[in-house]
Amino acid sequence: MMAYTYNDNQPHGTLLTKGGTKSLAEVNGSIAVPKTNSFWRRLLAFFGPGALIAVGYMDPGNWVTSVQGGASYHYLLMSVVLISAVIGMLLQYLAGKLGIVTQQDLAQATAQRTNRVTRYFLWFITELALIATDIAEVVGGAIALNLLFGWPLILTVMMTAFDVILLLGLMKFGFRKIEALVMTLILTILFVCLYLVILSKPDLAGVFAGSIPQPEILSPQAYHGLASPLFLTAGIIGATVTPHNLYLHSSIVQTRQVDHSNRAEVRSAIKCMAWDSNLQLSLAFVVNALLLIVGAALFYGHADELASFKAMYLALQNNNLAGAIASPFLSTIFAVALLASGQNSTITGTLAGEIIMEGFLHFKMPMWVRRILTRGLALVPVILITMAYGGQEHQLDQLITGTQVFLSVVLPFSMAPLIYFTSSKKIMGPFVNRKGITIVAWICFVILSILNLWLVWQQCTQGF
Repeated sequence: MMAYTYNDNQPHGTLLTKGGTKSLAEVNGSIAVPKTNSFWRRLLAFFGPGALIAVGYMDPGNWVTSVQGGASYHYLLMSVVLISAVIGMLLQYLAGKLGIVTQQDLAQATAQRTNRVTRYFLWFITELALIATDIAEVVGGAIALNLLFGWPLILTVMMTAFDVILLLGLMKFGFRKIEALVMTLILTILFVCLYLVILSKPDLAGVFAGSIPQPEILSPQAYHGLASPLFLTAGIIGATVTPHNLYLHSSIVQTRQVDHSNRAEVRSAIKCMAWDSNLQLSLAFVVNALLLIVGAALFYGHADELASFKAMYLALQNNNLAGAIASPFLSTIFAVALLASGQNSTITGTLAGEIIMEGFLHFKMPMWVRRILTRGLALVPVILITMAYGGQEHQLDQLITGTQVFLSVVLPFSMAPLIYFTSSKKIMGPFVNRKGITIVAWICFVILSILNLWLVWQQCTQGF
């Protein structure tokens, strides 16, 4: 099996081979693309990977940071949700293009072009990010099961270790089936959030005003015991643009069959990938915006009373915080959407874990072993906190917020190689980034790095 890059010095985009195995070899090139001039038919064939990427933009970590952001600072952080979505669209486009053009995922491309020390360091950082993401999935799924069925929290936490059975079963039915299930769960989450917002009757003027960045966003000062705007900003960014999504996207776009000897076909594949990714991420942005709106419209001024998913559930069920719209039905659909979010993220997290380990370490293990290893590491802090605090959900929600901030801090370690590779004429040939895209991408990298350094400095000097 070979991966390829274009040599632009040769006519017609001659391909040069590079040693290496295909990313996610069991599904690589498994989906046929019609040989037609119809853009819409080709787009339909490419429609799907974007849904798996969008999942990472609406996982339980997003629920905590977005709802808390609205409840704490009204619509102030709406601009952060918007900017995070735009940055995410740019980075996912670059990741997808890297995978289509080079036939390597980001982990493979990084491993091939870095020395051993750097490669292992980046692998270690990325694995930590994946575990942090998995913690949010564990907590979200476990709490949802606890709310829906009343099972003990420690039991539902342990039950999340067996979700790999779902993915292993789906893999036997083909990658398209996985994409279809994920899309169904995404639509479930979208409709639930939209329903909640319609009932909450938000201040639309405030929503649009909050979409314009305000200086207060950068304040490291906590107000009335709440998380500071800067801390929640980092949490929203980390929950939205998760590092593992960049590796995942660069791999799963390769499930489509593309003739890499035909430059026009490669260009068409990139175009279809961009449409798929941006459409799906637009849905993810809407979900995150709706979550923040729900927090602002229903719970503003009561953030300290919404320290956990259970508190949100009870508020929607019969608490006077939600007012006249509170009902058991409302709280139930909230829990169902939360469960859908956790399961969706589990599917994509498992795939990303395989991509990261194989790409960086050239080491393959059975998917169920890989999943148990990652989930086992994620379960340790969740179980310890659950046992230490007697199943108090708000402690677990604080753990989620912390993991999302960590994801923001480590995101630049994945951004830098991605931007560098896609900006290299030697690697990308005729599909190298336009200068404007490269400049914007590096500006995003620098700004995010500065914000992270500022946040770390503030937290070290003031304490968490």
